[in-house]
Amino acid sequence: MISTYSTISQTQVENVLDEGVEQPKDSVEVLRRWGCSDNDILKILSRRPSLRNADLNNLQSKLCLLQGLGITSTDLVKVINCRPRFLSSRINRCFDERLEYFMALFGSREILLKAIIRNPSLLTYDFHNSIKPAIALYESMGVSKKDLIPMLLSRPTLIPRTSFDDEKMEYIRKTGISKNSKMYKYVVTLLGISRIDTIREKVTNFEKFGFTDEEVWSLIGRSPLLLTMSVDKVQRNMTFIVGTMKLPANVVLQYPYLLLNNLEAVLKPRVLLAGKIRDMDLSIQIKGPLMFRALRMKENRFLKAFVWCHPKEVAEDLMEFYVEAKGLKRLAETSKKSLRRGFPF
Repeated sequence: MISTYSTISQTQVENVLDEGVEQPKDSVEVLRRWGCSDNDILKILSRRPSLRNADLNNLQSKLCLLQGLGITSTDLVKVINCRPRFLSSRINRCFDERLEYFMALFGSREILLKAIIRNPSLLTYDFHNSIKPAIALYESMGVSKKDLIPMLLSRPTLIPRTSFDDEKMEYIRKTGISKNSKMYKYVVTLLGISRIDTIREKVTNFEKFGFTDEEVWSLIGRSPLLLTMSVDKVQRNMTFIVGTMKLPANVVLQYPYLLLNNLEAVLKPRVLLAGKIRDMDLSIQIKGPLMFRALRMKENRFLKAFVWCHPKEVAEDLMEFYVEAKGLKRLAETSKKSLRRGFPF
């Protein structure tokens, strides 16, 4: 039952509001009594000015429900910043039933609270026609509740954006991934929230570099996060790998992280540093198989292994070069217009 988790039901809220306590004069006072500081209130009203004219009883009712969930004033600021219209929505719709369902799904109030703060719309989505069918769909495809929880936390818009058709089901089959694989939940959820046109565009982009359809889907099955990468990022990384590093394109089939790594922050500066070390004819070189290890290392480990291992003066010279290399902007970066194309994948 819901009460087991120390939550407050809609009926309890109505009883609280009927206790005859002196009513606040405005929404600012309602928020202040609820626990918001003046700074919190300023942030909330700057994101949603119309709350100044909100119905006070309605606002108090919603805040009591949120307090019962364990949401604090700091959390509320995050929620409103994420969803400005949140307190204007009907969050009390099917509230008790919704909460009981989520408690069973997430297993604890702490995880549920984390999920709500990440995606406040969990309290506003259509419960019977959106939430329950989406979760049931993933379960029918072999994604367990245990695996679905981290996906809901990492992909807040999983519920409203999920859709599957025969083409997407064929894509899942092409990856050759088993339902028992740790990667299965990533493949299914990422394909579920992606547009068909976007998926086709990304696959075609890989094929331009000589990959077969079978190779592309096998690669995605082993590294599903490639589906989240833009066509532009793949093109730039591939161009650098083939053009500057002089490696065959199919090297990414063995080392997918070459595509996942940031070009400006990781690939380019480390490859340039390897060239600098070669030009200086130092004893420790970054080449051959060691290059692939170097490109996968964490920053501190990389610097310790290839920069600070040298005498102080040499190390400082290498570090200065490396910092400058990381600061290089790609052509026209500062003047590039940001084109918003909606959901990225």
